[in-house]
Amino acid sequence: MQNEIIKPKRASSLRQNKKNVLILNLDCVQLNKILMINHNNFYSNIMVNNQKIKPLNYYMVINNSNFPVEITYSENISDHEILYDPYLFENSEKKILDPNDFLEKYSVPEGYLDILAKWYSIKFSYNDHNLIFIKSGLGISIQTHKDRSEEWTIIAGRPIVINIDRVHYFVENGSKFSTPNNSFHSVINPSKKQDEYVIIKETWSGNFNENDIQRIFNPNNYY
Repeated sequence: MQNEIIKPKRASSLRQNKKNVLILNLDCVQLNKILMINHNNFYSNIMVNNQKIKPLNYYMVINNSNFPVEITYSENISDHEILYDPYLFENSEKKILDPNDFLEKYSVPEGYLDILAKWYSIKFSYNDHNLIFIKSGLGISIQTHKDRSEEWTIIAGRPIVINIDRVHYFVENGSKFSTPNNSFHSVINPSKKQDEYVIIKETWSGNFNENDIQRIFNPNNYY
């Protein structure tokens, strides 16, 4: 058995189980504030302490409560592959991507009206859609929108996509995801190759406003 303590508003890594069934026992004051990825399922709150992870399935625990969570694993997880560590770059320099350098290296269609550059992504806004580039090893926050629904089309990369209550792994180009308002969604770029970006085309219905974002899980303060 092995233990892990997850501090408030923090999470474990996204790991892949080995060949045995893995049981997670969650000791928490606010169990209904725990979010979890259990392979293809995304749970926005947990109702029971014991969680079963099938062989070779992916899993991650997100502590959205105000108290620590102690996880007791039925197996040693030290050799479980990590697909995504949300804190991999926590202590690294957060250098904003330079739009001019980016435009020189990558084929960005002309006609964009605005550029929003961050240290983990860069967004080119057009009249009726956005193109979002997400750096390798990083992802956008798990979020919802009150006033708009969205549709994502995967243009490049093999991302992990959280869409409502489902999780999709190594998604192929051309795949589309529709997200109604007030629904959970996120994109993770699991690539370990530097500068291998995930690119998504984002369209929307409703009122598009950058302030209309509720960030449910926001590692490293992704704004």
